Amino acid sequence: MTGIAWTIHGVHYPLFVHVADDRWGAFHAEHSRRITRVVGVPWAVEGLTTAALLVARPAGVAWWPIAVIALCAATTVVATITLAIPVHQRLAAGPDVNLVRRLVATGWVRTLAWTADGVITAFVVLHRG
Repeated sequence: MTGIAWTIHGVHYPLFVHVADDRWGAFHAEHSRRITRVVGVPWAVEGLTTAALLVARPAGVAWWPIAVIALCAATTVVATITLAIPVHQRLAAGPDVNLVRRLVATGWVRTLAWTADGVITAFVVLHRG
């Protein structure tokens, strides 16, 4: 999810402002459809593996990195529900540069949470046992 988040945040969202107004509706609907397919499975895997780590922490792994991973995962869910989805719902009605800026600005919450999640997960994998 870290790589997907950086791609969406650093490449895709900033390009929204370059879509012609007369093509906006089709563009945004297609973005929403495609991005759901791209993030759906990896995000579900992240949720399942995080839950598994919370239930059965591997031997040799301290509790705190698992707690941080879970906090990061929860942050992405909450930020998506409270920040990204409402902006996307408003953008579905039509293009708005200020809403795109808000999407990019609030997108940092998810991007940084997924980055921290990836870093801590790498730490756990590399330093376990």
